[in-house]
Amino acid sequence: MKHTAAPLGVGIVGLSADGGWGGRGHLPALRAVEGYELRALTASTPDSARKAAAAFGLPESAAGTDAAALAARDDVDLVVIAVRVPHHRELILPVLRAGKTVLSEWPLGNGTAEAEELAAYAAEAGVRTAAGLQARSAPVVRYLRDLVADGFVGEVLSTTLVGSGGGWGPVVAERTAYVADRANGATLLTVPFGHTLDALTMVLSGFATLTATTATRRPRVRIAETGAELPMTAEDQIAVTGRLESGAVASLHYRGGSSRGTNLLWEINGTEGDLVLTGDSGHLQFGQVELRGARGDQRDLRPLPVPGEYLLPDGLDDLAALEGPAGVVAHAYHQLRADLRDGTSVVPDFAHAAAHHRLLDRITRAAETGTAQ
Repeated sequence: MKHTAAPLGVGIVGLSADGGWGGRGHLPALRAVEGYELRALTASTPDSARKAAAAFGLPESAAGTDAAALAARDDVDLVVIAVRVPHHRELILPVLRAGKTVLSEWPLGNGTAEAEELAAYAAEAGVRTAAGLQARSAPVVRYLRDLVADGFVGEVLSTTLVGSGGGWGPVVAERTAYVADRANGATLLTVPFGHTLDALTMVLSGFATLTATTATRRPRVRIAETGAELPMTAEDQIAVTGRLESGAVASLHYRGGSSRGTNLLWEINGTEGDLVLTGDSGHLQFGQVELRGARGDQRDLRPLPVPGEYLLPDGLDDLAALEGPAGVVAHAYHQLRADLRDGTSVVPDFAHAAAHHRLLDRITRAAETGTAQ
């Protein structure tokens, strides 16, 4: 089904020609989904802004370094924040003041206080918001949710999740070394674990009670390009157990780095069947996973291909037309376009993001205090 409305003008804060999530994730997704048009960008310096404009087909007048100026443009309807977490608040606030719809990458803020401030400001100003928790937009995750809701496994008894973060291992790239510092807000807990946890709570339910253990088992890590060492204060081991609101028992364990064995395994076990999702990365938001299941008298797991109704309307999916994580982002943008057109709220907003920050805080408190939350 084709959109007849004019495309939404998009401005991306943090779009660089030298790499980064804006260029690898957001721009390919926006170009793949009907209803959007890149109109402006900002980068960290005037020179990088000019280079990005040339690389992505914009006039120099559409590139700059000021998020407030970008948000003030008449041809920009949606502002995308694709920068490091410590800068989210300072760049989102002027967009909210301008009254423009804003999509911020996850985590929303550097800590729950910032996220709650942004969510409250947006609500008071009546500004439409979206948070980049795109794992819940992945076709396979939405299909998994519906299988559970439709009774594929019967009553859910328990769920088990094991994942590897890829990062937060013994070696870090210089570009992403900032994630080793817990104070920067982009940690194993908030990023791969946080994205996957949001999908888990969508598919099953939230936590009624939980306990947690976290640790930093590699207090020093090495920078790949230089061999220099730096301290790591972010946790590289996260173990959470608890009871979901549905009554099911949950056990989750995320590890820093990568495993020679299992890097993503999510099982849902029920009275009538089992569902198993596996992948090579604990970043469920990237979407490269396989879903299998069995129920009733079936003894062996069978592949469960995602039906076409979960894919983009023209048949485009993250494997066929968009390589890598941009495919899931494209599905999120498709949902957001429909939300903005139809007045629905499928894509999570800042209020949802703040609530998810609070869930991660419960895990942190459980680990620090040794008491159930």
